[in-house]
Amino acid sequence: MWKEINNQLYQKFEFNDFNSAFGFMSRVALAAEKIDHHPKWTNVWNVVEIWLSTHDAGNIVTDKDRRLASLIEEIYQTSK
Repeated sequence: MWKEINNQLYQKFEFNDFNSAFGFMSRVALAAEKIDHHPKWTNVWNVVEIWLSTHDAGNIVTDKDRRLASLIEEIYQTSK
């Protein structure tokens, strides 16, 4: 479940292993590139954390972020 914290959407995703986490990140990267909106994220072994905000709008949450969050959620559901 995405949370809005400090003008950012945030979610933590956990996987069985690094390969699964990295595969998820690769699929998210392709989706983000298609809509030209890129996440701030970290990866440590099986955990991926993502923060979304729109820099062009003054670092606030916009429809671009909600759209990318929705795409990320779809990717995550098919990655489990």
